Amino acid sequence: MAEEREEYDARVPILMYHAVAADPDDATRVLSVTPEAFAGQMAAIADRGITPIGTAELAAAWRSGRPLPKRPVLITFDDGYEGVHRHALPALAEHGFPATVFVTTGWLRGPYDTGGAPDTMLDWEQVRELAAGGVEIGGHSHTHPQLDQLGEQRLRFELIHCKEIVADQLGSVPASFAYPYGYSDRRVRRAVRETGYAQALAVGNGLARRAQGPYALRRVTVRRSTGPDEFARLVEGRAIARTFARDRALTRGYAVLRRTRQVRGRVSGAGA
Repeated sequence: MAEEREEYDARVPILMYHAVAADPDDATRVLSVTPEAFAGQMAAIADRGITPIGTAELAAAWRSGRPLPKRPVLITFDDGYEGVHRHALPALAEHGFPATVFVTTGWLRGPYDTGGAPDTMLDWEQVRELAAGGVEIGGHSHTHPQLDQLGEQRLRFELIHCKEIVADQLGSVPASFAYPYGYSDRRVRRAVRETGYAQALAVGNGLARRAQGPYALRRVTVRRSTGPDEFARLVEGRAIARTFARDRALTRGYAVLRRTRQVRGRVSGAGA
């Protein structure tokens, strides 16, 4: 019984990366890491005996009650930057680590490119090579909007079109989703579930817990300023609240502003 309670209360670090690049665009610099930093972080995980697992694996274990490996961690990437293939994949392969890449299908190079990508993105051949290398490919919408600001028709389009494109290109339907900007509400989470995704990740800069439910699992941000000591705290799940105290204060303030805008938008649209 004690072991079951410990498993239920387990807190799992889910690392959120974006670009892996030596010289990223200004738009992605803060949320990028250098190739050398990423390789060092993967070596640090290996040295500490921490066990990376996939997004679908974590959610399935928590749904079924199956035990997790000792000291699990998830490695995830948002958007689909080209450096994930060029720099991250070799480092992951060196240690045999699984990972998840959540792709914004309208930003990837190829037939569905809508323009507006913030930096050099993956093409679909690279996405297929990532999948062949054991990387789970998840959805991240088609054009990367704030999903909770969308009407129902546009919301469903972003979710379904993304899923259909990934399925068409890879031959398998994506099981996992990550919310652009980390934003979601009850309506968005319901739509994600109803359009066929089995689990979804937010941000929150906190550790993931089974009690959060499969459609609101939290992640912690890894960025260019994340040094070795801070990274060690992240993967070990230590001092998370203190590390992200400023981020949380800013997030709370912006959330109030966004809710106000959302209410105003709905009111102004009521008479249209």
